[in-house]
Order: sequence, then C-alpha cells, then structure tokens
Amino acid sequence: MLAGLVITHGSRDMPQAPIDVYSWPTPNGHKIHIMLEECELPYRAHPVNIGKGDQFESAFLKISPNNKIPAITDPEGPDGKPISLFESGAILVYLAGKTGKFLPTSDRARYEVLQWLMFQMGGVGPMLGQTHHFRNYAPEKIGYAIDRYSNEARRLYGVIDKQLSANKFIAGKTYSIADIAIFPWLRSHENQGIVLADFPYVKEWFDGIAARPAVQRGVKVLADLRTPITGEKEREILFGKTQYQRR
Repeated sequence: MLAGLVITHGSRDMPQAPIDVYSWPTPNGHKIHIMLEECELPYRAHPVNIGKGDQFESAFLKISPNNKIPAITDPEGPDGKPISLFESGAILVYLAGKTGKFLPTSDRARYEVLQWLMFQMGGVGPMLGQTHHFRNYAPEKIGYAIDRYSNEARRLYGVIDKQLSANKFIAGKTYSIADIAIFPWLRSHENQGIVLADFPYVKEWFDGIAARPAVQRGVKVLADLRTPITGEKEREILFGKTQYQRR
C-alpha cells in the first residue's frame, strides 16, 4: 500500500498520534474522512486502490479481512494499545466514543442515532450500491435489475425525506454519525436516477451538510487519485472472479 500523508486539522493541548486510515474516495471511505475532519483528529490517509486490487494485499487483509475499505488503526486505542477496525459503521461508532462527538450520551437519543446508522448500513449503502452497479457498471443492461434497484432507491429517498420533514437532521435535532453515514451515498444521486428536487427535505438537508467545512475537506481526501472505471482488468477485479476468491 502507498505511504500516507498526514492530514491534521484543529489543535489539542496534548499531542496525539495520527490514526492510520486505509481508504479510497468512495461513499464508505468518505464517511470516515468526514468524521475525522469533523472531530479534528490527526490522521494519515493511505490509499487502497480498489481498481488495482490493493484490497487483496496481505497487509490490508490483516486489518480488513473482508477486503473492503475503509479500515483504521489507532495507535492509542481504548486501553492505550493500538486497535484496528474495519466496517465503516463500526469505525464511526468508535470515533464517536473516542471523541465524545456526534453520538448522544443519553440512551434514548443514542439509540435513535444508531437505528438510522443501521438503516444506512443495511439499506442505503447496499441498495444504492446495487443501483450504481446495474445502472452504470454492469456489462449488460438488465431491465429487471435496473428497475428493481432504481425503485428501491426512490423508496429509500422517500423514507429519508419523510424523516427530514419533521427533523432538522436524520436522527433528530442534532447532527450525528447518522448524517455522516448517509450523506456520502446521496452525493451520486444522479447516477441512482434520482432528481433531488423531487425530495425537497432531502435536498435542503443535503445542501446544508455539503456546506459544512469539515465535509468539504473530507470529500476531497484522496479524490485526486480516483479515475473512472473503464478497463476490463478493473472491472474484473471489482466485479469478477478475483473478488470472490477465498483468501
């Protein structure tokens, strides 16, 4: 994997070792980039080029056995010892716990945030990911699949729109890891066949989140390294038999 670049924002009374982030500029990667920026934590961003197969390297698999980005290593874990984590939702919860930010401490409010985080992990991410795939990357246009996932995308946007019609943020009155998790997936709404104006509460929320300085910094992390998926080798690595080999 390529060496990372230390990216630091904010100041602290006590120096802190940077968190190593193994990532790529995708929605799941951007979740963690944004969270680190919002929390003003120092970190090193290590690019894992998923189009070239970096995610299958043994060093990466040691911290992300599911060969998916993002993953982190924090040299200052909960017991003062290093800890490595994979799965973006788990990382968001960890960073929220580490910093005391973007996850309420009261039981009721915390569970309200966590249910919407699970909504993203179990619904928004997988379903919009399939929408992206069948609308933009599949080698053949399968009408049934395109309709199925495009319709599900619209349904999910409708669920979010209804929630935001009564709440400033996804889980209530306060910006949280639920907003941080969902926002990056909605940045590609056009590729999902979505007209954002059809969901006015989503659009208002989306524009507000996009205007946050930390979010603007987060979505730029590693972004200059990403290029369109055009080659057959890239497609095979991402969608072919290489992805399904047992490791």
